[in-house]
Amino acid sequence: MAKAKSKWICKECGYETAGYLGKCPECGNWGSLVEEVQPDAKAPNAAANEFINTEKPELLKDIHIGEEVRVKTNISEIDRVLGGGFVQGSLVLLAGDPGIGKSTITLQTCGQICRTGKKVLYVSAEESSNQLKLRAERLNINSDNLYIYPQTNMENIKAQIEEISPDFVIIDSIQAIYSNIVQSTAGSVTQIRECTNLLMHIAKNKNITTIVIGHVTKDGNIAGPKVLEHMVDTVIYFEGDKYKSYRMLRAMKNRFGNTSEVGIFEMQTDGLHEITNPNELFLNERSRVAAPGSAIIVTNEGSRPLMVEIQALVGTTSYSAPRRVTNGVDLSRLHQILAVLEKRVGLDFSKQDVYVNVMGGIEVDEPSADLGIALAVATCARDVVVDPQTVIIGEIGLSGEIHPVNNIEKRLKEAEVAGFKKAIIPDSNIIPKGLEKNLSIVKVKRLTDAIISCVSAG
Repeated sequence: MAKAKSKWICKECGYETAGYLGKCPECGNWGSLVEEVQPDAKAPNAAANEFINTEKPELLKDIHIGEEVRVKTNISEIDRVLGGGFVQGSLVLLAGDPGIGKSTITLQTCGQICRTGKKVLYVSAEESSNQLKLRAERLNINSDNLYIYPQTNMENIKAQIEEISPDFVIIDSIQAIYSNIVQSTAGSVTQIRECTNLLMHIAKNKNITTIVIGHVTKDGNIAGPKVLEHMVDTVIYFEGDKYKSYRMLRAMKNRFGNTSEVGIFEMQTDGLHEITNPNELFLNERSRVAAPGSAIIVTNEGSRPLMVEIQALVGTTSYSAPRRVTNGVDLSRLHQILAVLEKRVGLDFSKQDVYVNVMGGIEVDEPSADLGIALAVATCARDVVVDPQTVIIGEIGLSGEIHPVNNIEKRLKEAEVAGFKKAIIPDSNIIPKGLEKNLSIVKVKRLTDAIISCVSAG
């Protein structure tokens, strides 16, 4: 008998080679190549004829869209991220860290969907029926339309989908599913790719919305080949600090909606609860006593303005190379802001450590946070306090000028509703009418002007 051929595949990026390599030439990871047996080319391939379609092309003008294109989950934060609900026949990938609550939010979504009369098949590849029943009871989920199927074999799953004809299918998780067509273990690059491909054909041909739960690597990337993210219609990350109670649902890819929307939840004993007013949640974590190095900014997450606190700590270092540490802010962005503060303001950080933290675990990556970061660092370095009733909005240029930001009206209205009395904004932004009655707006052209304006009289 001829020896079976094999190839080596990088489990991080999917790069293929005929022999083993210690380092992947594509992604540069060490020890990421795994051996997989190739199927015999002469052997009949059952998957080749699995989804042969006899349909013919249609003219665009002859294609009619039904009335019910999207299915709402009745969970407003999820519908917001998806762009109005699940699109029928779409393939959605939900990823997140272990223990973050992926199965919980999926099971809660199933419970809400079943209330609308839809049938849901929940395929559990990692938990037994009893375990899911215990979680469902804790979440107060009891529906006649929710089917639980503990199974890891893709062919058996496909058979049950054809028999039950559900409206929704949940796969928890794709890394634990395997197909008999592929001669490798579950979780391998080839298995993940093949099983996802089969699920995609089922979703499109039978118009079944499919949610696939995926694991992430230690670097925060979705485990498996990168092509997995290209195959699905929507990629959603469920993220947050496991040591805190709130979670964030963020769309990284969405063929049917905006990718910048964020849904916010709070983990409680009976499941995840929506946060309808996230600003109240994040601002409640503020210290009641004003301290140097603290500034409130208004950042945009999709169509929603969020108010978060930026904290900075500047201290003398005992090492030759001072430390620069960030949490929730890009480190290179901090380096640029420090360079502007040194050159344009005259502060010296060559012998000082600088730490910047965004309260609440929020990742702030838009340029409008520049001014808040700079003022938090500058006030901490000079041991003065930013007026606690002031919000700070603006992007800093390399010459120290303050550039305008978008959606200024939404940001200022949110600050007004939250009870703030003063706002520092770029000079070139147009002030919306009616806002100056309850909110004192200070326009600044340069970073030095903003530093003078933000310091409280005390």
